[in-house]
Amino acid sequence: MELKKNPKADINKRSTLFLNIGLVVSISLVFFAFEYKFYDEGPAMDLGQVSDDMEDIMEIPPTEQPPPPPPKVKLPEIIEIPDEEEIEEEIELDLDMDMTEDDAIEDIVFEEEAEEEVDKVFQIVEQQAEPAGGIQAFYDYVANQLSDKYPRQAQRMGIEGVVYVQFVIERDGSLTDVTAVKGIGGGCDEVAVEVVKNSPKWTPGRQRGRAVRSQRVIPIRFVLN
Repeated sequence: MELKKNPKADINKRSTLFLNIGLVVSISLVFFAFEYKFYDEGPAMDLGQVSDDMEDIMEIPPTEQPPPPPPKVKLPEIIEIPDEEEIEEEIELDLDMDMTEDDAIEDIVFEEEAEEEVDKVFQIVEQQAEPAGGIQAFYDYVANQLSDKYPRQAQRMGIEGVVYVQFVIERDGSLTDVTAVKGIGGGCDEVAVEVVKNSPKWTPGRQRGRAVRSQRVIPIRFVLN
């Protein structure tokens, strides 16, 4: 006799359903375990009602204050000082000095200011040196000399221009150290120096009321007629 199974008693038929239900329950338990929050138990603090100590802010309208009073200045007191009483006591002077007519009194010697160097040449002096008869008379002399001494070489080459001559006026009015500091060539420089050397004496320059050596530079113009 062959044994037959009852289809209602077959366990494997619903094994898949039971497996899914168990899986859902397991996942739910794990998720609940992670999401559940634990709180420490302690005494609760009753805050109650917080008192409001803040004062109401009142708006104060702007007011104009009067200017401060001027400071009080204390005027100085004028005190009259009585006139000094005359001193009636006589003051005796005791000059304990033994001096006779034969005693000599030393003469007071005032040191004179050191004189300036004799050979010093001044570039600028209080009173400038001038030629005899004035500067115009000097240039008239130069013009007369150049009319006869114009260098022939300069005439042939047509040289014209100004020669600047430098010289020193000595204390006696004579001219020394005559040189052409700027020339034009053609023999004009030498002629200008010769004319100045042979010029009449000058009136020397003066410094602090004394005649001193001074230096001058004058231009001499050469012009062809």
